[in-house]
Amino acid sequence: MLTEKHGCRLCKGAHLSPFLDLGEQPPANAFLREEEFATERRFPLSVARCAGCGFVQLRHAVAPDLLFRDYVYVSSTSPSFVRHFERYARAMDERLGLAGAVALDIGSNDGVLVKPLRALGAEAYGVDPAVAIAGRATEQGAPTELGYFTEAFARRFAEARGKAKLITANNVFAHIDDLDDVARGVKALLREDGLFVVEAPYLVDFLEQRLFDTVYHEHVSYLSVTPLVPFFERFGLALVDVGHEPVHGGSLRLFVAHAGARAVGPAVAERAARERAAGLHEMATFRRFAGEVEENRRSLVELLSSLRRAGKRIAGYGAPAKGNTLLNHFGIGPETLDYIVDDNPLKQGLYTPGMHVPVVSAREIERRRPDYLLILAWNFAGPVMEGQRAFAESGGKFIVPVPTPTVIG
Repeated sequence: MLTEKHGCRLCKGAHLSPFLDLGEQPPANAFLREEEFATERRFPLSVARCAGCGFVQLRHAVAPDLLFRDYVYVSSTSPSFVRHFERYARAMDERLGLAGAVALDIGSNDGVLVKPLRALGAEAYGVDPAVAIAGRATEQGAPTELGYFTEAFARRFAEARGKAKLITANNVFAHIDDLDDVARGVKALLREDGLFVVEAPYLVDFLEQRLFDTVYHEHVSYLSVTPLVPFFERFGLALVDVGHEPVHGGSLRLFVAHAGARAVGPAVAERAARERAAGLHEMATFRRFAGEVEENRRSLVELLSSLRRAGKRIAGYGAPAKGNTLLNHFGIGPETLDYIVDDNPLKQGLYTPGMHVPVVSAREIERRRPDYLLILAWNFAGPVMEGQRAFAESGGKFIVPVPTPTVIG
């Protein structure tokens, strides 16, 4: 159920230097019923940097079936996320010309990318281990195979449907413990003229914006360009281009091809140079980050405590995994937050992992009229505040917890 890592996931170096310890926490998407409180499981959550290649990663890996088979996160509940993947699909079609071509989305969730790819004429499929979500995606027109992407899966898929012109791994590449197996699978499945595209939160943004709450057991890796270049080279692949997207507080979009199939663009070296300028080669950068997280904790806890002492009612908005990392590390529970609203019906009626705050429908905001909304889904703070205009006009205020706690309204 839990594996301690003694070597780097990329370069296999033996020296991992810890810099952020968030204690023992339950899996961040393991929402539960009240009768399950007594049997809830917790695992170490500690982040380290490889002294050899600089790759940042968790020191432990939780068994993927425990994290993903009963997954409750559904991508398409966020309209802005749906629009993001519609733009993504168009960008891939413009770059590759996908009409009639095979495409595979790894960790495809509810088909949020598969659907727009198919609408553009691609023969697109997904693969995902979440039993209920994968089944629902297939029913809704996004054919999804139940399981994990491995070299063995890739070879079976290629034999059944042909090689893929596009393979995508969005907010999932950083979730996988055995990245060697993924690279071998990509090498086996990707067409010679194809691209493997990874989108995941960027380590530089993570540090600069204090995005500590994006640390949870699913996110075993925190991506940067510098250590990934030699990693892909080991498998006959090449990182040929790099983009940056605003989603999730700042994400890398990495373009990987067969070695020699495409020229390596200048963005790769430019991004690596920016990483060095940001101090990613120095352990002091990461120790300073850990100190900033503690500053954030003291500031937010004092703000919320002072509001409660003044008799204010506080609710949370959004129950994402990142919110549960924050609540557990800061010790914020039902004594502070009356409830958390979330649009995902799979979470409503359950309690958050660890701190056990009830999750309810957004209709409760109008019915129970809190004074403050703590926006735990801070990456969608703009749309949340726009959607809750009536709450603000009635005197309600918002709290955005990162990078520093800010009251709006």
